[in-house]
Amino acid sequence: MAKVSTQFHVIGMDCPDEIAELRECLAVDGVDDLSFNLMQSSMTVEHDTARIDVDEIIRRVRTTGMRASVLEDSSTGPIDARAPSPRGPFWMAVTSAAAAAIGAALSLVPARMILHAPWPAAIAYTLAIAAAWRFVLPKAWSSLRRLRLDMNVLMTVAVIGAVGLGEWLEGAAVAVLFAISHLLETWSVNRARRAIQSLMELSPERARVLQEDGSERELAVEDVEVGNRIVIRPGEKFPLDGEVVEGETTVNQAPITGESAPVDKAPGDEVFAGTLNQDGAVTAMVTKAAGDTVLAGVIRLVEQAQSRRSRSEQFVETFARYYTPAVVIGAVLLCIVPPLFFGAAWSAWFYRALVLLVIACPCALVISTPVSVVSGLAAAARNGVLIKGGEFLEAVGRTRVIAIDKTGTLTHGKPVVQEVIPLGNATEQGLLKLAAAIEQRSEHSIARAIVKFANEREISPPPCHDYQAIRGKGAQATVDGTRHFLGNHRLLEEKNVCTDEIHRVMTEHEDCNHTVVGIASEERPLGVILLADGLRDEASEAIQSLLREGIVRVIMLTGDNTGTAEAIAKECGGIEPRGELLPADKVKAVEALRESHGHVLMVGDGINDAPALAAASVGIAMGAGGTDAALETADIALMTDDLRKLPWLLRHSRRTRRVIMQNIALSLGIKAVFLVLAVPGLANLWMAIAADMGASLLVTANGLRLLRSGFREGAALSTGIRPAFDGRRARG
Repeated sequence: MAKVSTQFHVIGMDCPDEIAELRECLAVDGVDDLSFNLMQSSMTVEHDTARIDVDEIIRRVRTTGMRASVLEDSSTGPIDARAPSPRGPFWMAVTSAAAAAIGAALSLVPARMILHAPWPAAIAYTLAIAAAWRFVLPKAWSSLRRLRLDMNVLMTVAVIGAVGLGEWLEGAAVAVLFAISHLLETWSVNRARRAIQSLMELSPERARVLQEDGSERELAVEDVEVGNRIVIRPGEKFPLDGEVVEGETTVNQAPITGESAPVDKAPGDEVFAGTLNQDGAVTAMVTKAAGDTVLAGVIRLVEQAQSRRSRSEQFVETFARYYTPAVVIGAVLLCIVPPLFFGAAWSAWFYRALVLLVIACPCALVISTPVSVVSGLAAAARNGVLIKGGEFLEAVGRTRVIAIDKTGTLTHGKPVVQEVIPLGNATEQGLLKLAAAIEQRSEHSIARAIVKFANEREISPPPCHDYQAIRGKGAQATVDGTRHFLGNHRLLEEKNVCTDEIHRVMTEHEDCNHTVVGIASEERPLGVILLADGLRDEASEAIQSLLREGIVRVIMLTGDNTGTAEAIAKECGGIEPRGELLPADKVKAVEALRESHGHVLMVGDGINDAPALAAASVGIAMGAGGTDAALETADIALMTDDLRKLPWLLRHSRRTRRVIMQNIALSLGIKAVFLVLAVPGLANLWMAIAADMGASLLVTANGLRLLRSGFREGAALSTGIRPAFDGRRARG
């Protein structure tokens, strides 16, 4: 047995109804699993080549009226290159409409009659129907062979029935309107595809690689290897993920993180493919291959998310499965009962049954939910919020309780200098210069925080000599010819430089909120530096916004001691603190909240909180601190560490749910009206198809509104305060 996974491009797969048809035709021995990507018109088949090969799969797809071809490389190339062109449906609709108009004109010309119509008009009407039915008949025939009543079968029966009754104009009108409806459907799907394609076009196709001799060579991004150095000039986009090794600049990261404010980049900083280099030329070392960049992961998630059905989509599909056969049975009864039992005219009631069949077409209903979900997912992605499926997008809006991690989520997750306290005749600037001189040799997080704090104040540290790290205590080095010590209380005591004054200061601040670093020379203490894991700048604002949006409880889960948890909760406001929790305890806490409230969101950093994220109804990960892990472990990832995206996401989810409900109500409402009108004969065929087409157009336009409204609000949000992770000092 040779099991493989083969990806196909399927021409003609534009709606969930066609996906269902493909599932039926490939439900055969040897096919283990099927997955579909409506946005790329692609289908992935896991199959046993010994029992069913690629050629047989392609042949089976052809029986549905669609065409399949093998995709050699699914990771590159524009989506629209594989998507069906709207030109075919456009010319189909134009030809059909023109022929129908000619037929209407020729119907006034006296000539030999064919089914109550002059033969020139009948030929024109036949051409109109044939042009519109070019893509419909193969699908209708395939559905009939499987005893499946889809919209193609219903429309075909309606047209043939109208022609059989001599209603050529109405039959042609149905064909024309159905062709226009197919054109609009193709347009709407391509509109959503273009929203994703715009992400793919963010990243350049070629990179300027620095050679060993110092020369530059342009290569396709697929040919650039991890570890290569690439040169990016001002105004150019980064072609790959990497780390700056030379030069300084500012980068617009909005396409990836959703933030509008440029971010400063210097050697050691991470850069993402698709972001814009604004100021200076930089050299970056490639850290990820083209198919593994953050942007590539974003695109894959957005493309694949539509395959995960939301609760609304599942409801619509289930409803349509029973609704269509029920209306078809009703149409048959409407055709038979009045003539058989009440002596009514067969032709009149047969015509009314045809109208009912057209009304039974669930196209507008079926497309109402997917187009809204895909638009909502795309709008969120453009705002730096990645959602793995429609089910999670909808679930966020039902939430009333949020559990949130502290370290790395509410706080920066790394020490930040809060205060510098000089002693004796020492100065704050002198103390920082001395501390930075010693710590510039260390890679410890506290050392990096001190050096960064000094750099922000444009303090240049002097060189140090004889540097020695003292594990668990601090470090010592010679600066300006004098031996100095920097470290904790214990180190100063061991070096006999812990006087009563510095002992008092360090003891006073050695509370649950601060890390205290003492600095001393061999003769005397010089001062103290206080550090803490500071609250994010936007944390309090985000929590208050969540509470205003109707969240009833926000519970902070942390492994820190109770004092630290209470201090952070008090500073943030509106949070219930729970401290001293192990990872397993966090999982239990989330499970308890689910039992009591039914639905819980968990927000964490995507790495340490993976078990709790998995236990929650929806797991949301902070993406900037660990993007790859965030994409893997959570249902939703915030690509920028901006907590204000949480209330935005809540509003966006509720907005999407409202649009979905509006679309369902609109689709069913129009159906109900025409069902009532069809029985007494107050509706005709072209009115029914026009109403169905109008409903499809309305629900599509309403769903696509989410692309614009979501992006507008997200853009307004990102122009506020700058996200906390860009390195600014946290509040004390």
